[in-house]
Amino acid sequence: MASSLKTKNNDDLGFGTKGADRSMKKDGSFNLERVGEPKFKNYEIYHTLITMSWPKFILLITIGYLATNLIFATVYFFLGMGELKGVEAVDSTHQFFEAFFFSSQTLTTLGYGRVSPIGISASTVAAIESMMGLLSFALATGLLYGRFSRPQAKLLYSENAIIAPYRDMTGLMFRLVNMRRNQLIEVEMEVTLAWFEKNNPIRQFTRLPLERNKINLFPTSWTIVHPIDENSPFLGKNLEEIMETKAELIVLLKAFDDTFSQTVYSRTSYRAEEFRYGKKFLPMFTILESGKTRMDLRLINAMENIQIPAGKIVSN
Repeated sequence: MASSLKTKNNDDLGFGTKGADRSMKKDGSFNLERVGEPKFKNYEIYHTLITMSWPKFILLITIGYLATNLIFATVYFFLGMGELKGVEAVDSTHQFFEAFFFSSQTLTTLGYGRVSPIGISASTVAAIESMMGLLSFALATGLLYGRFSRPQAKLLYSENAIIAPYRDMTGLMFRLVNMRRNQLIEVEMEVTLAWFEKNNPIRQFTRLPLERNKINLFPTSWTIVHPIDENSPFLGKNLEEIMETKAELIVLLKAFDDTFSQTVYSRTSYRAEEFRYGKKFLPMFTILESGKTRMDLRLINAMENIQIPAGKIVSN
């Protein structure tokens, strides 16, 4: 049996016909390494600060705050502690700490009043630092607001796609759930298959038909099903043949976030090695006596073995 997958169209998503076996990582980022860029990219500063992880952002703010105070404390110290009124420390180490804490009070415009500049030089430095503090904290506040207010989809996908009985055939399935409590409406799903034909370095793309590619509301989990029928590129193939083509499912989701009144997006991918044959997803929700539906997000990857009857169009 030929290992190539059949298709009727070539829906290139923009990855190109040549590239790595995996176009997209599980987290939705592109499997791409960029070189030749300038070391300092001022046009990327805002994007980097707004998209970096929270631990890195907090660490960067902390380092910036400490570094700024160390610099100004050093300036005050070398100007001479006689330029600062109210300094009670007698040794150099404690005088430097006095200058550091005076700098932190000036930078934040807090000013307890015990230590104050009395010389022209120290007063000038304090004025510059206070202005810098106002601008930097205004910038930090804007970044914090931007990070909190940025609409972002937080969807949890099953780790594997499965091949299981579907009606009178088999189907390729995976499922997802909304991790947030916000309401997603008009949810649209698009799944594209990327693969390489045997002895051909040109990557092919085709959009897979789905049982349902759009739902109006998304309160529980959603199992995406691609029926393996006469229109499926997987028709008559087994898992070994599918893996030989380096097949990859590229998953694109678009939804309207009712909380932010904006459109959000989510991406992930499944390699053929992540397909599981003869599995069935276990239900994620139960009906309580109170009439409520309880959904357990811990069961997103829960599966059980199931026997696929002979004669189905995909074999293990």
